[in-house]
Amino acid sequence: MSLNNEALVALQKIAAVLEAQFPLPAAVPDLFAAYAFRWLVQRGVGRLEPVIHLSPLQLDDLLGIDRQKTEVERNTRQFLRRLPANNVLLTGARGTGKSSLMRALLNRYAADGLRIIEVQRDHLIDLPDILQAIRSDERYAALRFIIFCDDLTFSDEEPAYKALKTALDGSLAAPDGNVLIYATSNRRHLLPEYMQDNIAAQMVGDELHPSEAIEEKISLSERFGLWLAFYPFTQDEYLAAVKHWLEKYNVAINEEMRVEACAFATQRGSRSGRVAVQFARDVAGRLSLK
Repeated sequence: MSLNNEALVALQKIAAVLEAQFPLPAAVPDLFAAYAFRWLVQRGVGRLEPVIHLSPLQLDDLLGIDRQKTEVERNTRQFLRRLPANNVLLTGARGTGKSSLMRALLNRYAADGLRIIEVQRDHLIDLPDILQAIRSDERYAALRFIIFCDDLTFSDEEPAYKALKTALDGSLAAPDGNVLIYATSNRRHLLPEYMQDNIAAQMVGDELHPSEAIEEKISLSERFGLWLAFYPFTQDEYLAAVKHWLEKYNVAINEEMRVEACAFATQRGSRSGRVAVQFARDVAGRLSLK
């Protein structure tokens, strides 16, 4: 190998290191061309990836969460009409419709300019880059973006936790901006809670003062202006959801199916909209085979 070739190989290695440390900004896709996007990070470079195949779920398909659905839909309509609106945190039982509500909202309001960008927890540190991508074209000011974080939980001192906390207090959550954050979590305060946190609490006179650790854990949740809890379904709510989804598959529910649906939920240890969909899908498939 000649000296010139050795120098070329060395320069290529240096360029690769520099590219990893200082990656070029990714090209921004046409944000009018799709309704939903995912923030993907590959080799240190983040980009908005269009989601082509969207769920057909509609708001009317979500049963047993009428109050939560009404509140989130109202807040979203305010946001789309350039009125003051809040960041939203949806917490509670698994399978009760938290993530499904986001998909149904998009189907209902995409034509009104709503766009959803799904960001994984570990990539929340890229929020400034995502915001810059949204604001890179003046045309996008006509759209309204929801940064969606699904199943959001943190361990102590995660960089993504601090990034989200800053974003909720900073320009990303500005009430007159075109971006809000909607998040779902099975954990009420998003951070793990330990016994020693409660031990550090103090009594001052007749008042209980929580420890600084507890205050810190609560502070992130409190930065969401709209905070809604989702609960396990009652048996009547669960059977109503089963009936709804069976009808979607053109199957008429009967008493035998009701009993079978209850047993199906018992085996899974929960009654929820997700379990109702799974049961209806199983029944419809079995009947079609016959």
